[in-house]
Amino acid sequence: MKTGKTALVLLACLMMGAVLLVAGCTTTSDVTPSANAEKSITVFTAGSLKGAFTEMAAAYEDEHPGTTVVLNIDGTQALRTQVEQGARGDVFASANTKHMDALMAGGFMENDTVSGFLENRVTIALPVSNPGDIHGLADLSTPGEKVLIGTPEVPVGGYARQVLEKMAADPEYGENYTEAVMANIISEETNVNNIIAKLLIGEADAGFTYTSDVVTPAYADQLTTIPIPDEYNVVAHYPIGVLKESTDPETAEDFIAFVRSGPGGEILRTYGFEPL
Repeated sequence: MKTGKTALVLLACLMMGAVLLVAGCTTTSDVTPSANAEKSITVFTAGSLKGAFTEMAAAYEDEHPGTTVVLNIDGTQALRTQVEQGARGDVFASANTKHMDALMAGGFMENDTVSGFLENRVTIALPVSNPGDIHGLADLSTPGEKVLIGTPEVPVGGYARQVLEKMAADPEYGENYTEAVMANIISEETNVNNIIAKLLIGEADAGFTYTSDVVTPAYADQLTTIPIPDEYNVVAHYPIGVLKESTDPETAEDFIAFVRSGPGGEILRTYGFEPL
């Protein structure tokens, strides 16, 4: 009887060993990954793209179940600094070519993926209540007006200064126009969203923003604009590309392709941009 029990124990051990051996021979290549495996990409997004890219990210996620698009939104100059200091991301969408060119020269971009994808223009935004009684570009130089502008480093601030230089060169406004307008600047902001926010709460009478900021659905009934004629205006060129340190360049490129697609272009137009 004892011998029988011993045989049963040995048989059980042999069967367990066989199971372990089979399990040990199974490799990760034998496991088929899920078609909806979760993944995530981070898109460094210029502040003026906030509304459009928030909708763009949601639309892309709807078409790609299991993929999350994380937006890192700030002024382009701040985003560039983050990348140069080691921040990781997958896509960089810039509000000008200057900062993108610097990232490409510094080896932070997959340069062959970078190209322009939309255009924008500068405008003067003001609350619909028009507290400063501003009705034309000349009024920006009237003493006492409260005007907002971006810092020289942020794209919208650089573009605004180019506009002022062009206007000052026209006798209609005079060489002192820029100085007079700058005397009315109450704050220089590090991204265009700060300018919009201060206009909405009544901290200023007017601000240099993008056309897209005024026509975006979120603010269309709260802000109005004084257009800047083409002869003074500046066309803002926005490039986009894959960051060198991307952990998922394939998905990053696919997202960029979606931005450039028909549905992506419609989203951009809704927010006042001119897709290329």
